[in-house]
Amino acid sequence: MNHRVIASMKTFTVAMSVLSLPVTSLLAQSSAQTPWGHPDLQGTWTNGNLTPLQRPDDVAGKELLTSEEWAERNAVARLSDDYSPQGPVGWYNDFWLEQGELSTKTSLLVDPPNGRLPPVTSEEQERQNNRTDSYTRSHLRHGMSFDTWEDFNVYDRCITRGLPGAMMPGFYNHNYLILQTPDYVAIVVEMIHDIRIIPLSENAHLSPTVQQWLGDSRGHWEGNSLVVETTNFTNKVHRRRGDFPLVVFGGDEQLRLVERFTRIDANTIDYQFTVTDPTVWTAPWTAVIPMTTLEGSLYEYACHEGNYSVPNALAGSRAEEEKTAPQAASPESR
Repeated sequence: MNHRVIASMKTFTVAMSVLSLPVTSLLAQSSAQTPWGHPDLQGTWTNGNLTPLQRPDDVAGKELLTSEEWAERNAVARLSDDYSPQGPVGWYNDFWLEQGELSTKTSLLVDPPNGRLPPVTSEEQERQNNRTDSYTRSHLRHGMSFDTWEDFNVYDRCITRGLPGAMMPGFYNHNYLILQTPDYVAIVVEMIHDIRIIPLSENAHLSPTVQQWLGDSRGHWEGNSLVVETTNFTNKVHRRRGDFPLVVFGGDEQLRLVERFTRIDANTIDYQFTVTDPTVWTAPWTAVIPMTTLEGSLYEYACHEGNYSVPNALAGSRAEEEKTAPQAASPESR
């Protein structure tokens, strides 16, 4: 959990080591263009948003909410202090959450036009039916016995959310630092302290045999938009979640992600991405998530859940097994 006490100097230093320009020069940019003529995306941004990824059934066919519908939904959109998802483990209360605002749009998904994710493939459905990770155990099958650390997905172990998950809002830490040089764009993600280094290069992607947590990105400019294509994902991050507030996604070997960053005014970046993965989805889909300026700096993401929950859950499972195991016959009973 982000305690917002000290800045994440480690994360910031790594990003700065790749980008050779002085920090003060980069962060002071406020004009529409960088000194070398690229559109200026630099600064700290947030994409906190209460708008659902998919359009709810009760507003099917409607792209925008009326003012009355917005007021009604906004009143109940935020989690209450006693919110707890189905399952034996508790959840965060409002004190810890950074939920953003509810827009008048009925979904972040803009394609398919119905605001709903396309159906998954039969291959993906079978994969989901056979899931055994920590999310499935605790939320879907109500079993909390864990055999090994491999029963926990990489999100629970605080490794990464993968892509496009790292660029989507969730519960907190929806914050980003964007830095630029003539040859690179770097995005520091506050949530799980991911760092994306995006070359502005026409060079081909890495060999398909080289797979990475966040894939292999290549960026270029189309007018005022930064267009980033990412491939070479590893299936170690692959997972889907359908609970509140958004579906969270990781990579898959066949995933192709295309993102567009367009600064439309001093305080807003129009961010959108398109997911294409023929092994998971029967059609591509596109979401639009606005990014707005964030006053202040990014802070350390100290993921104590991963530090403590994994060994504690494994220890608890062993204790339960010992308690319920048949007792060995005593010498007196022989």
